[in-house]
Amino acid sequence: MSFVAEFAKIPRDKLLLDLYSCTAQDVERALVTPAGDLRSLLALLSPAAEPYIETMAQHSAALTRQRFGANLGMYLPLYVSNLCANECDYCGFSMSNKLKRKTLNEQELMAEIAIIKGRGFDSILLVSGEHETKVGIDYFTQMLPLVKQQFSHVAMEVQPMSEDHYRQLVALGLDAVMIYQETYQPETYARHHSRGKKMDFAYRLATPDRVAAAGVDKIGLGVLLGLDDWRLDALMMGYHLDYLERRYWRTRFSISLPRLRPCTGGITPKVMLSDLGLVQMICAFRLFNHQLDISMSTRESPELRDNLLPLGITQISAGSSTQPGGYQAPDSQLDQFEISDDRSVEQVIKQMQLQGFNPVFKDWEANWITK
Repeated sequence: MSFVAEFAKIPRDKLLLDLYSCTAQDVERALVTPAGDLRSLLALLSPAAEPYIETMAQHSAALTRQRFGANLGMYLPLYVSNLCANECDYCGFSMSNKLKRKTLNEQELMAEIAIIKGRGFDSILLVSGEHETKVGIDYFTQMLPLVKQQFSHVAMEVQPMSEDHYRQLVALGLDAVMIYQETYQPETYARHHSRGKKMDFAYRLATPDRVAAAGVDKIGLGVLLGLDDWRLDALMMGYHLDYLERRYWRTRFSISLPRLRPCTGGITPKVMLSDLGLVQMICAFRLFNHQLDISMSTRESPELRDNLLPLGITQISAGSSTQPGGYQAPDSQLDQFEISDDRSVEQVIKQMQLQGFNPVFKDWEANWITK
């Protein structure tokens, strides 16, 4: 059993028509009972909801403060490798791109960790290209214990793995896995993934099931906004989230909403997502799921990130590098994509505090769990 079987039953063509035929009355009904209702999520993501975005934003901000207070979790990505065995036309790490390839050894990893710890972070996201032979389970089982000794919360965003491999990593301290489907439209997915194991749409779609079955505490979903119609992709992610929460109710969940960014060999978005559309999506998901973590990376501009903070964001990165070894050597031109918010950690924190938010660098400790 996995979401693959459920996904096959979802009438995506009908839902696309429904999205664009929603009325103001549908949106108003959705605003009354949005929580956990996929039909309400559809209405709130529809074009008909655009005149109601201010109302959605007010409700979303109130719900977020009610559930999370003024706290914003701080995390930082640590890129360990840009080796990749896939051909993905939107990613700077794609195997055919002519760039220097690097995988951190133990000494280089510890040097990166020292810089990150010096900035105050205690939550880390390990990121790599997808190359399971050179940067696979053997590499991760060697490096993860070193990372876990330094950070209370360790997440990974790497290639999909087997349930057994996830279990091995949980035993070594893995707390969370981010696994993004990129797009929930199989035909579009096939056009953008032309070589490598990432071509297997169904295997990737079933990955959160394997992650949850292995006992990982938190799972992050996401779509790359711009590959296809963002409204339908977001709705399909809502269906995926709904399935996972019902089946794996002990697991926590988060979503990430990255827009296509410039990179080596990058593509032009098929459908542009405006800033207003991004606001609509954040608010729609907050109204749909009150306890959901919503992450915002440095892909977005400083001004937009500051404006989005009150509306539903709960996790934010700052001072990020998207290249292996990038905290030691920031100009080595190994990036996965261009960063828009290049402010220092101190600058981001100052702005957060001016807006009344409390940056939280540590909110997780294994010893706090009652056995």
